[in-house]
Amino acid sequence: MIMPFALALLAAQEPRWNCADPQTQVEMNACAQLDFERADAELNAEYRRAIAHARASDRAERALREGDNRAGVEATLREAQRAWVAFRDAHCRLQGYEARGGSMEPMLYDGCLAALTRARTAQLRGRPGESGE
Repeated sequence: MIMPFALALLAAQEPRWNCADPQTQVEMNACAQLDFERADAELNAEYRRAIAHARASDRAERALREGDNRAGVEATLREAQRAWVAFRDAHCRLQGYEARGGSMEPMLYDGCLAALTRARTAQLRGRPGESGE
């Protein structure tokens, strides 16, 4: 019984960040993380749509691929997404090293994650102009 009460108390004490005009490094870090979380949610929704489209494409083209042993659209998209996530995470870790061990490292890392995640979301939507391509 104490645990739910303690969690509710902690949640009530969670600070509200002013992400429109963050004034401290802690606030900037928190806002960068929140921005990435929003971008990641958008990416996940778009990825689910892309997978559904890829699956439908595979079904529609099954007869055309007879004798073709290459991976289908869905499998290829999944492979590309896994590779992209690994690239994004390593690249952004590198970006954060500009302030390695410093208080702004998390902001640089999360800011990079958000930017690359938004670019990937635009790619999945088929709007390459938004992703810098």
